[in-house]
Amino acid sequence: MVSARPLDALRFPLRTAGFVGLTFGMYGLLEVDTAISPAADREVVLHTWMRRYGRALLKLYGLDVRAGGLFQGERAAGAADPAGAGYCPGRDAAGVGRLFVMNHRSALDIMITLAFFEATVVSRADLAGWPVIGMAARRVGTLFVDRSSKRSGSAVVQAMCAALKGGRGVMVYPEGTTFSGDEVRPFRAGGFTAACRVGAEIVPVGLVYGGAESSYVDESFTAHMARVSRARRIPVAIEVGAPIATVGQDVGEVRDESHRAVQALVHRARARLVADG
Repeated sequence: MVSARPLDALRFPLRTAGFVGLTFGMYGLLEVDTAISPAADREVVLHTWMRRYGRALLKLYGLDVRAGGLFQGERAAGAADPAGAGYCPGRDAAGVGRLFVMNHRSALDIMITLAFFEATVVSRADLAGWPVIGMAARRVGTLFVDRSSKRSGSAVVQAMCAALKGGRGVMVYPEGTTFSGDEVRPFRAGGFTAACRVGAEIVPVGLVYGGAESSYVDESFTAHMARVSRARRIPVAIEVGAPIATVGQDVGEVRDESHRAVQALVHRARARLVADG
């Protein structure tokens, strides 16, 4: 019998090869589906393939996700993808895009976002040039921000406003970078400024990981993915909270309310993970 340690070491190259294959394969299928679909349906086609891609990645990397809160309620109400699994729609009842805000702990967070949230992601600028990942990120409309540049930050706020006005959901990780543990760090204002300008509701999300340490801190992206890829299974819990209104609200107050909501949801997600074993 082969020992567990060599098998763990093999998971990184095998999952990396699987990631590349899935990315190019689903990219091609997305382009074909887009080409044969009416123009009015292309946004739906894009989000459908994003969910399929995200959920395929969850299986590939052994992420066992348990979801609760608003996510569960919307699933029960019938918001489902073609495979029958629920997700959080990117727009509200009036057709305005939603701003999703979630704590940021791992590169794996992106897979969870793709799988369960109908949203464009705001990400670090250098990601656009990464092999394979950059190509996929550009194709699905990722908004890239250079956090060291005020001009870049202002441009992204404007892009978020346009997306939200157009009925597109936007996911931000407002802590600005990844951290370890369940403490939610202070939020940056950019996404909240955009939401308040257009009156978009904010949907708070809490995320926790169990089992092997999954945080992306003080290491290269390759080292991080090599480490988390060795795990056979990684339990994850997400909790989605009730929308927070922004019409007529102060940006700072909305940001602080969202921070408190995300922190409470993180604690709830941790309790769910512990209870589920």
